[in-house]
Amino acid sequence: MPITGMNHAVLYVRDARRHERFYADVLGFSTIIEEPSGAYVFMRAPASLNHHDIAFFTIGADAGDSEAGRRTVGMYHLAWEVPTLAELEEMKGRLEKVGALVGASDHGANKSLYSRDPDGLEFEVMWLVPAAHWDDSEHQAIIEPLDIGAERRKFAALGLD
Repeated sequence: MPITGMNHAVLYVRDARRHERFYADVLGFSTIIEEPSGAYVFMRAPASLNHHDIAFFTIGADAGDSEAGRRTVGMYHLAWEVPTLAELEEMKGRLEKVGALVGASDHGANKSLYSRDPDGLEFEVMWLVPAAHWDDSEHQAIIEPLDIGAERRKFAALGLD
C-alpha cells in the first residue's frame, strides 16, 4: 500500500492555547478539538480536507527550547503550502506584521517563507511551482534569495500567478 502524503503533525509546546491563537490569527487555521483546560488543541488549515493538520499538546511554561539541529536530533520544520504566489505574498505580510518571518528563499521548484511560532519552532509557508516548470531545479538543492514580486511577474506571464 503506497503512502499518499503527510496527514498531520503533533507538537509538544509550552502552551497549546497560545499556539492556537497564533495559528488562527496568522495562518487562518480553525480549531477542531480543544481540551477545556488547554492540555491540547487540534487544528485544520483553511483549505484542508483533513480532519486536522496539526495538534498541540501543552507541556508547560518551564519547558526548555528545542535543541534539534544544534545539540539533539529532531525535526527542523513543517511546511504549509499556499495555492498562489499572491497568497504567498499576502502571507509574507502577515508573518512580518507579527515578527514571525525569519527568512525567504527561492528553491527553484518552490518559493518559501521561513517563520517561527510562539515557542521558536520553525515552519515554512511555500508555493510549489507547477512540475512542468521545474526544469533542472527538480534535482538541485537551490537556495537563492526570494523576490516574490519578480516571481509573480514571471509566472503571471505564464498565466500562473
